[in-house]
Amino acid sequence: MPAYEEDLSEFDRYDTQVLGISADNVPTSEAWAKSMGTLSYPLLSDFWPHGYAAVKYSILREEGITERALFIVDKEGIIRYIDIHDISTQPDNAELIKVLKTL
Repeated sequence: MPAYEEDLSEFDRYDTQVLGISADNVPTSEAWAKSMGTLSYPLLSDFWPHGYAAVKYSILREEGITERALFIVDKEGIIRYIDIHDISTQPDNAELIKVLKTL
């Protein structure tokens, strides 16, 4: 999440809204965000019903946690990019910027 914060001005250049979404409840998400330092973009909770959005995007695991996933959704609501990857891997923001340049 801090990597997105660091590149926020680059995302802004492409008229992009960065959002973080977690299946955790709001107090847990707030505590986690606070531990990261300041996040200036919204962090949303997909807690109730638990993981409803994650189910819709097919990224909720059986054990109730989500995959680490990135989606780029255009202004018409069409998903233009999906990246689901290992939780321990930080994706390269340059790849996201490359996709944004094409939209």
